[in-house]
Amino acid sequence: MTGILPWIAAGLLLVLVAVVLRDGMQLRRLIRWARQPIGTPVPDAGGRWGDAFVALHQRARGAAEQREQLHEALERFRQAAQAMPDGVVILGRQLVIEWANGQAEHLLGIDNGRDVGAPVINIVREPNFVAYLQGQDYATPRLLRSVRMPGQSLQVRAVPFGQGRLMLLVRDVTQFERLETMRRDFVANVSHELKTPLTVVSGFIDTLGDGWSDLSPDEAKHLLTLAGEQASRMRHLIEDLLTLSALETDAPPQEEQVSMAAVLADVREEAVVLSAGRHEIVLVDNGPPGLLGNPRELRSAFGNLASNAVRYTPAGGRIDLLWQRESNGEAVFTVADNGIGIEPQHIGRLTERFYRVDRGRSRETGGTGLGLAIVKHVLERHGGRLHVESKPGEGSRFAARLPARRVAAA
Repeated sequence: MTGILPWIAAGLLLVLVAVVLRDGMQLRRLIRWARQPIGTPVPDAGGRWGDAFVALHQRARGAAEQREQLHEALERFRQAAQAMPDGVVILGRQLVIEWANGQAEHLLGIDNGRDVGAPVINIVREPNFVAYLQGQDYATPRLLRSVRMPGQSLQVRAVPFGQGRLMLLVRDVTQFERLETMRRDFVANVSHELKTPLTVVSGFIDTLGDGWSDLSPDEAKHLLTLAGEQASRMRHLIEDLLTLSALETDAPPQEEQVSMAAVLADVREEAVVLSAGRHEIVLVDNGPPGLLGNPRELRSAFGNLASNAVRYTPAGGRIDLLWQRESNGEAVFTVADNGIGIEPQHIGRLTERFYRVDRGRSRETGGTGLGLAIVKHVLERHGGRLHVESKPGEGSRFAARLPARRVAAA
């Protein structure tokens, strides 16, 4: 029995060595496989080592799928942020830039390739912006006047999230600021335009009420005539305001086949009545007989151009109303006069509401300051545009140009 024990010990040792060698080989196979790209087929190890290979493979594949999902989610976020009309900047601790979308790069002058990792206040050095971020009071957005682009207004809002991070939202509100300024100016102008005739009418009424018996019939008639003129001025102003409001807010105009001969005849007749024989008014109709558009709006636009020429051309002057089609197919209604003309610095602002080159003369002739604004909106609704040429002392030429497609469809 004693002689058998060494043989048993030797056998056990051999088995143990074989197990160690096999496990060592399997471990080396595991290491080699683990170093291969994810997705490499699992070696056929068998037994417990095979189970281990499969479990590790499943864990690695699950981790890879999670990473891919996170990568796709991050990429979708970046694409969404890039598509936003507002600027987006992700700031880490110490206000360090971690990422910015294209709009933020444009608005704030940030370069993703150069500025990531730098404090944003080192890039955007406007004092109001720096004070806002360092003040850590983010309850309300801050309005900034851009130094990089004079005249541009930016609204900046910081939103805290995560561990000490900020999402900076930047919006270009330049147009909103301009619209708000226009709204304030519009209200002020309307108030002023209505206040003057109302004051005059009120004064005449007080005069007549206090001293009717002291006035001769001719004096009373004169006061009533002046009051009627001021009331008519207010009526025209309100009518133009309603017209302009409708043009700015209504849906695209209902279009129909417009007889241009009838429109042109109406426009000339209105100009002749307003002129009261003080001007020579000539109509030349060489244009297309029909046009696709809104007759009421076109008549209003063309009529405003003609009436402006009457108002700003001295007695004895000539006014030409021309309807023609040009070689490029456009239909053009032109009003040319030999009146007082316009200084170059005023031409670009003529279509602004209540803008007048000569306020005194405009009021004397009954102008409301809205005629050319109405012309602009009518032409825009019809796909057209207004072209103005003028020389002081020589006269003006206003051309309402309408696209060829409106003529072709007529």
